[in-house]
Amino acid sequence: MAQSQTRMQKYIAEEVSKVKGVAYPVRAGKLERAFVRKVSCKKLHPNPDDEFCFPEIGPNEGIVSRYEQNFRRLRENPDALSYADSGVKKALDVQKIYPDGYMILNGHHRWLAAHNAGVAKLPVRIVNLTQERDIRRMLNNSRHDKRVTLDLEEIVFSAGRDGLTEKPLRFPFSRIYKEHLRQGIPALFSDFVTGGYDIWLYSSGYDSLDYVRTLLKHYHAPVTGIVTGTARKAPKDQKTGEKLDRLVAGKYVRTVHVDNDTVLVVDSQSKNYREFPLSGSASWIAAVMETMDKIKKMD
Repeated sequence: MAQSQTRMQKYIAEEVSKVKGVAYPVRAGKLERAFVRKVSCKKLHPNPDDEFCFPEIGPNEGIVSRYEQNFRRLRENPDALSYADSGVKKALDVQKIYPDGYMILNGHHRWLAAHNAGVAKLPVRIVNLTQERDIRRMLNNSRHDKRVTLDLEEIVFSAGRDGLTEKPLRFPFSRIYKEHLRQGIPALFSDFVTGGYDIWLYSSGYDSLDYVRTLLKHYHAPVTGIVTGTARKAPKDQKTGEKLDRLVAGKYVRTVHVDNDTVLVVDSQSKNYREFPLSGSASWIAAVMETMDKIKKMD
């Protein structure tokens, strides 16, 4: 087992050396993201900043072995495994890089197992994650000195406790965008903007920045900033996050974070905060609007 682990780590190190300090993310066009569904394993590269590539952490050999067995079974019989059971049919989230190929965002163990099993191509989903330059541009284009932040999955794309969502988009957009907004989100966003706030959304997922922005525009809910892929915990991402936090603090005098139960108001300079429980209203949207009225009186 130790020898097997050493071989895997050696191969990963060789692949990392091809891109570390050389490759950087570039935007993939709409057609490429729409039509490229499978990519040669030779064009897929591990992310040097992912814990998977750290020698002291590295891949989980048991996970790799299970995926490898399923890849071999699938090659022998394409109908042997269901999508849910095997996991090997699930697309890897990848990001286009210069000078060539794609950086793996999610699916490193499957990539390594595919290599071990001699798989030529893997299904992929190409995404354009938010980069530092995108955030700088969004800050430059911002209009206000206060902002509201919300979690994309837990708040905006959530049906909430009442289970109500906005109506689905009309065809053909309903085929492209599967997510529905929580009922009242467009009206709430309009209320934020009228009150002098920029709107920033944060997502732990790997959806493309332009995908989320366009979806929201179809619902007439434009936002100032969208930050995707916040779940990444690589040291490089942490340092970038700290630097951007300083930029945001220099831009906004106040940040209001809205979740399902509370509204948290943070002063950017002093870091003092006040917490407002969301209660006493017939709906979550109404409770948030009422709380924002209370906060306005603080000015």
